[in-house]
Amino acid sequence: METTKNGFATINPATGKEIKEYALMSDEEAFKAVERCHKAFEEWRLKSSAERGKIIKAIGKELSKNKDKFASLMTQEMGKVLKQGEQEIDLCAGICDYTADHSSKELAEVERDLPNGGRGVISYSPIGVIYGIQPWNFPAYQAVRYSIANLMAGNGVLLKHAESVSGSALLLKEIYEDAGLPKDLFTVLLIDHDQSDKIIEHDLVRGVTLTGSPDAGRTIAKKAGAVLKKTVLELGSNDAYLVLDDADVELAAKVCVQGRIYNNGETCVAAKRFIVVDKVYDGFKEAFTKGMKAIKMGDPTKSDSDIGPMAREDLRDKLHEQVEKSVQKGAKVVLGGEKPEGNGFYYPATILENLEPGQPAYDDELFGPVASLIRAKDNEDAMGIANSSRFGLGGGIFSKDEDKAFELAKKHFDTGMVFINSFGLAQPNMPFGGVKDSGYGREHGGFGIREFVNAKAVMKVNMED
Repeated sequence: METTKNGFATINPATGKEIKEYALMSDEEAFKAVERCHKAFEEWRLKSSAERGKIIKAIGKELSKNKDKFASLMTQEMGKVLKQGEQEIDLCAGICDYTADHSSKELAEVERDLPNGGRGVISYSPIGVIYGIQPWNFPAYQAVRYSIANLMAGNGVLLKHAESVSGSALLLKEIYEDAGLPKDLFTVLLIDHDQSDKIIEHDLVRGVTLTGSPDAGRTIAKKAGAVLKKTVLELGSNDAYLVLDDADVELAAKVCVQGRIYNNGETCVAAKRFIVVDKVYDGFKEAFTKGMKAIKMGDPTKSDSDIGPMAREDLRDKLHEQVEKSVQKGAKVVLGGEKPEGNGFYYPATILENLEPGQPAYDDELFGPVASLIRAKDNEDAMGIANSSRFGLGGGIFSKDEDKAFELAKKHFDTGMVFINSFGLAQPNMPFGGVKDSGYGREHGGFGIREFVNAKAVMKVNMED
């Protein structure tokens, strides 16, 4: 992405060449867009769940219809391999279907008896325009995740997407409206950070949701809190995958490779720290290294490429700096770790070990195909290392005793999501979100639809003489 005084250009990370130039909105244009979104909301809020659900279903079908086009654009704008872009659109369509099919239950009125024969009704009412600030790594999913739930709830939606995927944002708006969503109800804002602050403060904006870094989350929460607006924050993580002493080591290694390199390693809920019990450490390291060594880095439009380029040059440079700083502080490079020469913002599949607190590869989020291999004394030590992180988005446990793994996950793993003997990004029918520095609030799974609604109590109380 290249920024100019009044606009910016998107850049293809595989080539470093410009894709398209975009003009930033003026403050007046942005404010008018908010007003139009609110006007569309005033009509939409009165639609029944069935009417809204019909359009949400149609959006899912329209996404599927445009799968090839959207996947190709995402590959061009941020470098994910084509197959994974197609999987992303399938997930988005699934979210539309699940939300349309199940949200009536989540939004259904509840009647409660009150003392002395009184009557109470709890209604879940939309609150207005919800402002979403979203990152580049899943150009469709990140925007669909919050917008579909809020549209189904009856709200209006604003999207400030990462500038580098502006084409994807505008394509999503086109798809929504082609599916029958009223014009302006989903509005894309091409604005800078200073303008974004003004949108948060706008009287017609009633809630703010962000996916980004913890620092960005703190900034947005502070700005929204100052004007008494609720936030939902998903702030990334350095997810730990525990390989216990009774794990199937070959399965664990295979799944952990997939979990680390999926989406070029640029995933908030990716497997990042691999905490392996001493008893199986050497066997896991050997199998994991073999799997990571087989990962092919190359043109993301080619079917035999496992990973493409990182989304931006500055992100690639930051990742390499984190690797170098970790090595300077005692980490050992098992595989990779060298920044390639030539065109494109590529970085190879990399493994670091000899990790300890104080190293970026131990403490921080490495947003790219770099794996942190950490040795634990035993199962208890492994869980302690995992939970010592300031993050808490996702994680995983590998054990042949599945029931034990589920119990450990439920009672001891301090994260929002845990995968057992597997890796995944999200499921439409399960909540998505984290704890600690990974943020708060939940999206999809029926939970996101209630984040920005008014649980309104309507009562008839029988008065005693």
